Amino acid sequence: MLRTCTLAAVLSVASASVVVAQEDVAAFYKGRQMQMLIGSAAGGAYDLSGRILARHIVKHIPGNPSMIVQNVPGAGSLTVANQVYNASPRDGSVIALANNGMPSAPYLTPDQARFDPVKFSWLGSSNRETQLVIVWHTAPVNSVDDLFSKEVIVGGVSPGTATVDYPMVANQILGTKFKLVSGYTATPAVNLAMERGEIQGDAARGWVTAKAQDMGLIRDKKIRFIAQYGFRKAADLPDVPLMPTGKTEADRQALTLLYSRQDYGRPFFAPPEVPPARLAALRKAFDETLKDPEFLAEAKQAAWETELVTGDELDTLTKRVAQTPPSVAERLRQALAGK
Repeated sequence: MLRTCTLAAVLSVASASVVVAQEDVAAFYKGRQMQMLIGSAAGGAYDLSGRILARHIVKHIPGNPSMIVQNVPGAGSLTVANQVYNASPRDGSVIALANNGMPSAPYLTPDQARFDPVKFSWLGSSNRETQLVIVWHTAPVNSVDDLFSKEVIVGGVSPGTATVDYPMVANQILGTKFKLVSGYTATPAVNLAMERGEIQGDAARGWVTAKAQDMGLIRDKKIRFIAQYGFRKAADLPDVPLMPTGKTEADRQALTLLYSRQDYGRPFFAPPEVPPARLAALRKAFDETLKDPEFLAEAKQAAWETELVTGDELDTLTKRVAQTPPSVAERLRQALAGK
């Protein structure tokens, strides 16, 4: 009888603690204006998805705060990651969206990445990604084999983004003949450059992005899919061949590190050391938002296909990436440097 009473008392205390934590979280966020920082330029697919999520996640955060959105482009999302890690308040009032290359950046561009991705408070991702080689319909490239025998001029944004990193690595490790022109602000600018004839394609177009922004071009057969990156095909791209995976085990290990960013998709995160109860509330709000019918309706209207990747999953992935042997990271760094 005494043991039963003791257990009941413990459960009662635990339940009360949960209620107090929930009340504290709601009190913190009530009337507060939060910030969503987006590590890309306005008008692109990342910007669109961040703004849609910002509109809906506040409904699921205790206390129902408001949210302002700010674009912080630069250095393949390293600008926003450095800011969030080193300057943003660590109280749960700031969340951010980076491109999927950001979490591996400290191992590939350690001179620019001033953060430890393992210490970020990962909230989750809105989807996984598959990167594709796409070309304009007039480009003299029709197959994977052509990528190794014919030069194709491709547009990119900045180092750290897939549009730059993938063709650099493919040239050095696989032997493709991409000629890269970087410096475009976002996907719409790359598309305009293809239409004007400045470039012939994009060596790493996200499939989720293509479905959101390129369906008219796909329908009108203005662009063609040549290949997809990874070790397995996307379920809805069975006829698009995979790029080769290298000739040696060292090649494959380097590509595994590069392709890990596809599992990050569009990662949302907060600074390190967010109080545990607030982080739990933000993660719960993120999960609930990705299932919210109103959010899903707006995402569908924007042709944005979503898939919930939880904060715990991103934590696990980030710790796995952090265990990459230094020699593998060095192999990839050399490829990104054009060596």
